Amino acid sequence: MFTDVGRALRKAQGVIIMHMADALVMPAVAGAMYVASTAAAGYSIKKVRLENEPRQIPAMGVMGAFVFAAQMINFKIPGTGSSGHICGGMLLTAMLGPWAGFLTMTGILLIQCLMFADGGLLALGCNIWNMAFYGCFVGGLLIWKPIMKNGATKKKITCASIAACVLTLQMGAFSVTLEPLASGITELPFPAFVGVMQPIHLAIGLAEGAVTAAVLCFVHEARPEMLWRLETEKEGKFSVRRTLAVLAAAAAVLAGVVSLGASALPDGLEWSMEQVAGTADLAAAGGAYEAAESIQGATALLPDYAFSFSDSALGTTVSGLFGGVLVILLCVVFCHAIKFFRREKRQL
Repeated sequence: MFTDVGRALRKAQGVIIMHMADALVMPAVAGAMYVASTAAAGYSIKKVRLENEPRQIPAMGVMGAFVFAAQMINFKIPGTGSSGHICGGMLLTAMLGPWAGFLTMTGILLIQCLMFADGGLLALGCNIWNMAFYGCFVGGLLIWKPIMKNGATKKKITCASIAACVLTLQMGAFSVTLEPLASGITELPFPAFVGVMQPIHLAIGLAEGAVTAAVLCFVHEARPEMLWRLETEKEGKFSVRRTLAVLAAAAAVLAGVVSLGASALPDGLEWSMEQVAGTADLAAAGGAYEAAESIQGATALLPDYAFSFSDSALGTTVSGLFGGVLVILLCVVFCHAIKFFRREKRQL
């Protein structure tokens, strides 16, 4: 439908946010990953409701918009002909905790899939697992939480950010190679595919770790108690409201302006597929694929982060700002939908 034309336009404008496409997974594998991701989301909802922290809602919206905007910024990987963008799971977890972080990332991926046709609808469960589960749960619970146990310093924040981003991107990249293997995608033989996916995502993980550390170090200086599992008596320089305002303004600038200068080189997944299969556009046929494409065709208001009727760069700016607003609204609506504000039981 609009996918090939949109991808060419997206490259010309320098916006490449390439999640897994439907052609990389067979319906049975896609279904299994939907079940796994849904189970993780269900458990996260339970934990968020138990924590009952209404003050997290603004942070969820702002940080969700920030990660959405940051994902639009592809940076060049020197010497490879490839580019990368942050995933953001570790950043969300360090700010919100793994449960709220996972739900926020899931919302981002859902909006990217339905509103911008970024990543296949059939493969959405895979993308949630690969990009959200590892970053939020592995990075948050196994790396961030233990390191922050006895207080935080800029050095500890930097080490935790880089270690978590490198490890979780390696795990996510490995899952991306396993899912086509389980689906019998012969165009992507496992040894060759994993041989290019892991090294390129090591470089991307290091870059994401640096970005994550920079943002978290700013928050540590501005309002340290906003960091998850951080017990500190240090007094921040800003109020919570001002800190969120700075992050929201940064998200708007990233989405509306900086995204116009993003690298047009293929991202790590596209580049790896081109190295192995000679193309990043694999064909898939069948009722499930056609149904998923039909749904995306109906819901994608700005396919591939661009106007469908024009090649104007304004389409990228509008997509970035519109997407950020949608993420904020989705977080607010979702929190109320799961009764984030639990009413106190009336005393009889």
